[in-house]
Amino acid sequence: MKLDTTGMESAAPVWGSHNEFVDEFSAAPSFELPNTTDFDGFQKEAIQMVKPAKGTTTLAFIFKEGVMVAADSRASMGGYISSQSVKKIIEINPYMLGTMAGGAADCQFWHRNLGTKCRLHELANKRRISVTGASKLLANILYSYRGMGLSVGTMIAGWDETGPGLYYVDNEGGRLKGMRFSVGSGSPYAYGVLDNGYRYDMSVEEAAELARRAIYHATFRDGASGGVASVYYVGPNGWKKLSGDDVGELHYRYYPVMPSTVEQEMVEVTGA
Repeated sequence: MKLDTTGMESAAPVWGSHNEFVDEFSAAPSFELPNTTDFDGFQKEAIQMVKPAKGTTTLAFIFKEGVMVAADSRASMGGYISSQSVKKIIEINPYMLGTMAGGAADCQFWHRNLGTKCRLHELANKRRISVTGASKLLANILYSYRGMGLSVGTMIAGWDETGPGLYYVDNEGGRLKGMRFSVGSGSPYAYGVLDNGYRYDMSVEEAAELARRAIYHATFRDGASGGVASVYYVGPNGWKKLSGDDVGELHYRYYPVMPSTVEQEMVEVTGA
């Protein structure tokens, strides 16, 4: 009995000799370079040309009960508001949060990548990664991509075996530990409210109200921030979302419309 093996034969076309096939794939790729004397300067200008202007407001601070994290939800491309419902606080694991400022795609991808690495660390070591370790992991990754056009300004906030932790990490691999941070185009306005009202011994309700008010005032003054002010609390039992309020409604909560009183009303006098 003879087996039919025609179905196992390759139907791919023959390229000729073996040497032609190898030469085709081993040749170095070639492309034309821009006609300029300052290639580094050309590269920087090209990156700036295709990088749209962005804006946001995010903040986080440590107090006696844990860490409070808040952010707005507006995404902008220059003067164009592309979305009012962006989730700028990203859950890395049940005890750790990351904030998003800069390029949306860069932040979302690298936070998701960090969440994967943190889970693998937990499986390998039978314990959750610390906030210090997670922030250092992200900083090392971003440092290896420095100068390549990434746009990331993030805060890593969480609770581990040592208590609350808060770090700022940027796209150049910079990493700062602190008690309170605000990142984004609206951060100067948020810092004004935050520095004025911050106390370490606040309750959860007081801290949430401070974070909400700081985000609102930043959205009021900064045109690139707006949408919904989301507030998260990270404590010994993990993170919890406390509120998500439209900043338009918050405006009338903080500045209610007062009925105007009429000092003198003119009435029509009828003749006798």
